[in-house]
Amino acid sequence: MTDEADNATDMGRRTLLQTAGAAVVTGLVAGATDARAATQDGMSSAARDEAPLGARLQGVQHFGLTVQNMERAYQFYTEVLGGTEVFRHGDFQGDGVQNTLLADQEIEANARGVNPRTIGVPDLRSGAQRLDVRFIQFDNMVLELLQYREADQPMGAAKSFAEPLEHMSPAFPRMMHICFYVRDDVDFNKFIADLEAESARRGMNQVRANRTIRVMTEADRKAAPRSANTNRVTAEPSNGWELIYCKGPEGEQLEFVKALGPVKQRFSEALAKRQQTIVR
Repeated sequence: MTDEADNATDMGRRTLLQTAGAAVVTGLVAGATDARAATQDGMSSAARDEAPLGARLQGVQHFGLTVQNMERAYQFYTEVLGGTEVFRHGDFQGDGVQNTLLADQEIEANARGVNPRTIGVPDLRSGAQRLDVRFIQFDNMVLELLQYREADQPMGAAKSFAEPLEHMSPAFPRMMHICFYVRDDVDFNKFIADLEAESARRGMNQVRANRTIRVMTEADRKAAPRSANTNRVTAEPSNGWELIYCKGPEGEQLEFVKALGPVKQRFSEALAKRQQTIVR
């Protein structure tokens, strides 16, 4: 097959996945779209509404990340990691938006007897603050970037409504991370080295991956051998899993993984089993 044909095939596959728009965390979704559609077509709306909750879902649609600097985050996820913008929308304000997004936090502030702003609740209701969003499509995941800003700040500004969290350890409860799925034939160690280099070239020195050997200083981390960029797991039942944790440009917790061999098969089998359980 020629390079031109390969490119055409890749473009066709990418278009299909973008159209589907459903994000499945493991990335092992071969055939899932067709099976899901057949299941939905074979069940009436009334029957669907009485089915178990899991049978009423069709996967994870997106992950959301609240950022301090929208343009910096957007550049990282589109230009460095290669995501494609789906659309952007902004200047969200008003009572309905406030209630939809922030009712729980307003109830908490009221129960404490404090101004909602003291616990990080913006005032979208009056329009004093605004919300902007941008959706970015990856092959099997959609990422939503959100920025809450003061009304007098332009869209995409580097200033957010609230200060970023200082403690970003993945060990904190409620802490979440975004995991990117590295292609099977990619040199993982080189990918991490290239990611750090490209990010640094753009002034994103916050983008730093961990190492599998102990490092006590930033100089130690940079001096570590490239082979320390990847943790290859051989113990069952995770045999075939490769990973490393990394901080993104906003201080967000990222992970990059491969799933090969036995562990890849386990994810495939679990997906097939789920598809069977929701068929009625």
